[in-house]
Amino acid sequence: MESVTVENDGMLLAALRRGDENAFLSLVNQYGGSMLRVCQVYVNDHAMAEEVVQDTWFDMLQGLKRFEGRSSLKTWLFTILTNNAKTRGKRESRSIPFSAMADLDLGGDEPAVDPERFLPAGHEWAGHWVDKPQPWVRTSEDAVQSKELLAYIHSAIQLLPPNQRTVVTLRDVEGWNSEEVCNVLRISETNQRVLLHRARSKLRLALEQFYDEKIG
Repeated sequence: MESVTVENDGMLLAALRRGDENAFLSLVNQYGGSMLRVCQVYVNDHAMAEEVVQDTWFDMLQGLKRFEGRSSLKTWLFTILTNNAKTRGKRESRSIPFSAMADLDLGGDEPAVDPERFLPAGHEWAGHWVDKPQPWVRTSEDAVQSKELLAYIHSAIQLLPPNQRTVVTLRDVEGWNSEEVCNVLRISETNQRVLLHRARSKLRLALEQFYDEKIG
């Protein structure tokens, strides 16, 4: 079966309504990991998050006949997920919605890059880099494919604040576009852009440190 995309939503939806098991498995394989990561923004416990994901699949199947296609199948699926996760989160006294947490995460005027990496006021070249960021060309194809680097990147992502981690995972790991992220997480384009920029800046710094350790 073709991969699940917005372009073949109609074909996929028809197959799901016919009870096509392969269509359902295709959907699970493509979105299962993303669903769990998004759910964990609202629910602390991993096992509980898995339960919410399972409940979401059940709710989706139950609601197929009512789905009118006003949004993409993916957006509808993740909307069901976030609603379920919020409900479970409230039961666990974790009722702050992602949009509110995103606003908190944007507070404090957090710099995307450590200010100490720039020359101070009063210097002839104030505001310029002390040491320029390492160019991305250092990330050779072999290095990108290495298990060590992939594990390092994964660890760096896990250390990000929850909102930044979720946005960068959906955008850069899962390949979502900004509109999809904003629709599902219910945040503004501005918030999404700032969260993504901050997350990418921190990951870039982590990669620089990785290569410094390897070369140094």
